[in-house]
Amino acid sequence: MAEPVPQDFPVPQHVYQAQAQLAAAFEKVEGKPVDLLKAPWAEVEKSLIKLLGGPFQVNRPEHQTLALGIAGAFAARMAAEHRAFWFPNRDSPEGATLGFPDAIIMLSPFGAVMDALSQGKLVKLEELSTQIRNQLGQVRFGANGSMAGGQPKIGPMDYQRLFDPGFLQFVVLDPAKAKSTFEAKPDALARDVKDALGRTQPPLPKEARDQFEGQIVVALQRMDPSKPLVDQVERAPRLVELMAHMVATVGGTGCAPEEFWAQIVLPLLFIGVPQQFPPLDEEELEAYAQGAEPLALFVDVVPHAHKAPEEGLLGAFEMTDIGLPHPSFSKVGALRLIQINPGHIKALLEQFDPEKTTDVVKRFTQYLAEKSGKTPPQEGPQSQEMIQAAMMLLTDLKKAVATQGPLCLRRLTEAEAASEQAMALVRRALQGGRIILTS
Repeated sequence: MAEPVPQDFPVPQHVYQAQAQLAAAFEKVEGKPVDLLKAPWAEVEKSLIKLLGGPFQVNRPEHQTLALGIAGAFAARMAAEHRAFWFPNRDSPEGATLGFPDAIIMLSPFGAVMDALSQGKLVKLEELSTQIRNQLGQVRFGANGSMAGGQPKIGPMDYQRLFDPGFLQFVVLDPAKAKSTFEAKPDALARDVKDALGRTQPPLPKEARDQFEGQIVVALQRMDPSKPLVDQVERAPRLVELMAHMVATVGGTGCAPEEFWAQIVLPLLFIGVPQQFPPLDEEELEAYAQGAEPLALFVDVVPHAHKAPEEGLLGAFEMTDIGLPHPSFSKVGALRLIQINPGHIKALLEQFDPEKTTDVVKRFTQYLAEKSGKTPPQEGPQSQEMIQAAMMLLTDLKKAVATQGPLCLRRLTEAEAASEQAMALVRRALQGGRIILTS
């Protein structure tokens, strides 16, 4: 019996709807259903041509919707044959990507379909399917042709931790160091990083050192040694962003999930320290009675004392506040390092006092208990950790905004966030002087 497809993250709703719309459109134009999961791609393409009304045009929204429907069908075929699954990925145009349990293979169905349709060859999806089938076959069977057993399966949560840039960190870049890094040749940077790996204090464990060398030093050595790093940003955007962080970061905050920044941390700035709280409705009191975190209810219930952008980044920055660390980054589609103008929050950060904010949240918790007729519960470890984390991040951000140099927002995966402590050691070694003692 085939193992079930992991359901941690179901088919994205917009993909599901596009696939359903495509199936209905096919049935209407052909006068009968078209089996999107079994029909040869050449047959699907004949029906699709009737809907396109001409050559496929990448920039036409209606053509993109049709492509998204095809992408949903392609993903369903991968799920049926290989138990592929969707996992959230903010770098993907669909907001999610396909992963495979037997080997680390990431696939953007929408990107694959767009590429095939742009060339007028939907049958390229079958070629891609064959490639994936061969790759997985090599993993499933050993060199002697026997089935490889005992290998742990890779699940959606594993892929998300490794590849979804769902964590955020604010950093301050030293302008001169950033400029020299961007203009440096990759081979020189590779030597600097390799040298720094041997000078970290305390010394990095061998496993971590080998990982840095394999992922960063080797990647730099594979780039064109004759061109400055920033001129190769299209080829390796993540590496260029990472080198700017490693060499030029001189201040910043800790890492936290994007949702925590957007829904808890930054709203606290705009709420301020109110002296009174608004009336509570039954739904809010019921949420408290059911164990909702008082801090989450505080940011949800208490109105902002200061106007926040209606639309924008993290509910705190206007789109006009967003810039590039270097003009060459305009060539990159999905940036993970962007420059931020903190003007809208600078005054709010100057007023921010962690003790006053912590106190007002405690007063709000008492207010919740009073209005619900319940005894205020003893603050649990999770509540303490949440408020402490929020206060620490805002305190760090306050210091960062006061530091000389451009403020940048860095997106990183959970795995990258977990390695920030080791990254800080390497960064300190890179930025520190090389002292040579002689007798």
